[in-house]
Amino acid sequence: MRLPASLAGLTALSLVLAGCAVGPDYKRPAAMPKGAAPPAAFKEADGWTQATPSDAISRKDWWKVFNDPVLDDLEAKVLVSNQNLAQSEAAYRQALATLDQQRAGLFPTITGTGSGTNSKSPNGFTTASGAFGGGGPVRTYTARLGLSWDLDVWGKIRRTIEAAKSTAQADKATLANATLSAQALLAADYFQLRADDETKRLLDQTVKGYADDLRIAQNRFNVGVGARSDVLTAQTQLESAQASAVDLVRARQQLEHAIAVLVGDAPANLTIQQTTWKPDVPAVPVTLPSTLLQRRPDIAAAERQMQAASAQIGINIAAYFPDLSISGQYGFQANTLQRLISASANSWSYGATLTQTIFDAGAISAKVRGARAAYDGSVANYRQVVLTAFQGVEDNIAALRVLQTEYDIDVAASRDADEAERIANNQYQAGQVDFTTVVVAQNTALNARRTVLTTASNRLTALVDLVQAFGGGWSDTELAEVKPSPLLPNALIP
Repeated sequence: MRLPASLAGLTALSLVLAGCAVGPDYKRPAAMPKGAAPPAAFKEADGWTQATPSDAISRKDWWKVFNDPVLDDLEAKVLVSNQNLAQSEAAYRQALATLDQQRAGLFPTITGTGSGTNSKSPNGFTTASGAFGGGGPVRTYTARLGLSWDLDVWGKIRRTIEAAKSTAQADKATLANATLSAQALLAADYFQLRADDETKRLLDQTVKGYADDLRIAQNRFNVGVGARSDVLTAQTQLESAQASAVDLVRARQQLEHAIAVLVGDAPANLTIQQTTWKPDVPAVPVTLPSTLLQRRPDIAAAERQMQAASAQIGINIAAYFPDLSISGQYGFQANTLQRLISASANSWSYGATLTQTIFDAGAISAKVRGARAAYDGSVANYRQVVLTAFQGVEDNIAALRVLQTEYDIDVAASRDADEAERIANNQYQAGQVDFTTVVVAQNTALNARRTVLTTASNRLTALVDLVQAFGGGWSDTELAEVKPSPLLPNALIP
């Protein structure tokens, strides 16, 4: 079909005008509030090794720095089966579908219709062909193509596409952030479970020792050289240690159940066997603050949300201007199928529609102001996310340094408490001190050993938090283009 000259000219003019899109063109705002500047380095990082691209922390499988095969196996299941991630992945695919839908608005919509009807008018009435009714039925066949096209002169559709694309990118970054959070939570729960296993082993050994103390106190009482109170004190101490060991079983079971849910399985189906655990803390180099801005998925999501909010301003401003669309039809109509596709049976129409709001009592202006306010809010949110990210890194670098010192002191204190316990036991058996002295020494030694395990677990958790604060192995270069394929493996989708 050839376009008539007037319609072709209108279309060409509209396409030229369509190069203009009203509203602000997005430029990424400064990451810091007015009057502040991003730090050149982290304050707490003095003495830390500077990260390089080849460092282990830059890898996707960041948890492998802990060199724990059981943890590696559990972390791999998070990507495949975690249902919170499945929900985030579905939201990302939904955003991609919305983006495709908005992109389709740039192109004309073409429809095709075909019909065939038989009709008969009553006697004494005139039919559409001019003959009097009462004769045989009149057959009518039609075939038409219809076209409608919003020419997007002021860029409303293009701004809508910009917003949809930024939203899809934000959802992709949100999915990456949810993945990192689930992985970090799994690692923290796993290390706490291993710490509980070690504490349980310690308490089991303590229970055996307290049982021996009870036997000694009972024997001394039986031969008349010990007090009944010593027996009761030893019994109380033994039962208290037994209760603590039982309570640790409950805590471990709950951690195991939580890990099962994180890997997308029923708690009844997951059992983590006890094993020897060495709470070694691997060295992790520190990245620069500028690199942090590229590696935190939550920062990337907040930045993409800013662009989506900026595009909404243009979408609302476009409502001030007239909306121009063209439409047309071309087709055939005949009373027989044989004559339907013929030059004499063709018909066509075309036209343009210009729609302009004349009065809306300030509704458009209010929407524009609201969009600008929403954008300002997204800028504030972005900057707050950046500040919080800097805080998270500083907090965990400081925590690791302090916990290292604390761990060394706790180990020394535990060693001294063990020696004090040994001396008190020997003095008691020699009759030089009462049983209360032994109990105090034993409780001090047990608490010191448990403190060592707690500090060791806290160090590993702080390192996991630091890795999460660094953004794991993610990079905002992944947002260069949104792609139709899911970010996560297909196995995530039931």
